[in-house]
Amino acid sequence: MQPISIAQPSVQSLHIQPLRGGTPVASGTAFVVRGRQGKYYLITNRHNVLGRNSENKPLGQFSQIPDALRVYHNVHGQLGSWTAIDEALYSSPGQPRWLEHPTFGRRVDVIALELSLSANVAFYPHDQTAASVSNVAIRVTTELSIIGFPFGLTGGGKLGVWSRGTIATEPDIDFDDLPLMLIDSRTRQGQSGSPVIFWATSSFETKEEGAAMFGGGSISLLMGVYSGRVNAESDLGLVWKARIIDEIIDGDSRPTGESLMPE
Repeated sequence: MQPISIAQPSVQSLHIQPLRGGTPVASGTAFVVRGRQGKYYLITNRHNVLGRNSENKPLGQFSQIPDALRVYHNVHGQLGSWTAIDEALYSSPGQPRWLEHPTFGRRVDVIALELSLSANVAFYPHDQTAASVSNVAIRVTTELSIIGFPFGLTGGGKLGVWSRGTIATEPDIDFDDLPLMLIDSRTRQGQSGSPVIFWATSSFETKEEGAAMFGGGSISLLMGVYSGRVNAESDLGLVWKARIIDEIIDGDSRPTGESLMPE
């Protein structure tokens, strides 16, 4: 019998269900990173924990405003098995547990939620700094992959589904004066919060040589967090750059000054 081969990014994307009173109200995607203090954080979109956009307008996918997230984690020592763990979004009414960007706040559609540790769970974190120190040449038209759960679909078990797209704006220039770039890809509802990665298994272009470099292994670089399309008529999607993840975690800033949890 042939051994089963699974690409690690398929495992690293986690299916999430925003909950209200224990009942799923939507579906989305998240992934895990490790902070500088060794803590593990769930990374996803702000609208996945609020059911609202940056103007606090309700999103159609959400039947109610969430009070928890159900995260389908990989089971420790049993690759191919998953366990659901519910993470409370509030420590008390109106007191969110998640962290947002310390400078841009709600304008950045990405949050970090410190995860509860469990001996039964295996974390497969993305390296949020790998792309910044990599020698790989990333430019407009470079092909990237978005791994998530469109319409709540999975790639078998709770493995992520891969979509491809190309970088549509200069990656070294911030789009709309925010830590954003655009990607041209046919993405759909449920992929919000997906990791966007550069993935190569045979060849890639390096910055110094400007030529193809060939190797026998694979390379995975986290480029950012997918956040939905610019509008319903476009295939252009928003990708928040990976550098903001450490900015959010290190900033240790929680939303204040608004009642975020319904009575």
